[in-house]
Amino acid sequence: MLYVCADRGPFMPGLAAERAEEEGRLFARERGMTITEVVSDEYGEPDPALRDGWRRVRELVESGSITTVLVRWPSAIAPESAHELRYREGSWLRRHGAALRYTWAPLAAMGAQPRC
Repeated sequence: MLYVCADRGPFMPGLAAERAEEEGRLFARERGMTITEVVSDEYGEPDPALRDGWRRVRELVESGSITTVLVRWPSAIAPESAHELRYREGSWLRRHGAALRYTWAPLAAMGAQPRC
């Protein structure tokens, strides 16, 4: 599944989310993965557990429906000012049998896996 949480810029409000989704789909296609669902949230709430979209991610993981969560970059989960929430959520995903993968090209090229 692909999780998109992007800042809505004032001049082109949908551009960041559109690029995040395109990037995620390309990442999945290049690796032979299937995106079964795209879940989106509006950027702004720092705690992912308080966002409807991220709660949907957790629901899918708990049900065993997905094994991998694709996210553009760490700040889509939580901003730098609340970085500890990224670790909390990454650990939660792992404990429930799901991998977290970043799709942004520089992180993906490094094979970056979240440290949780």
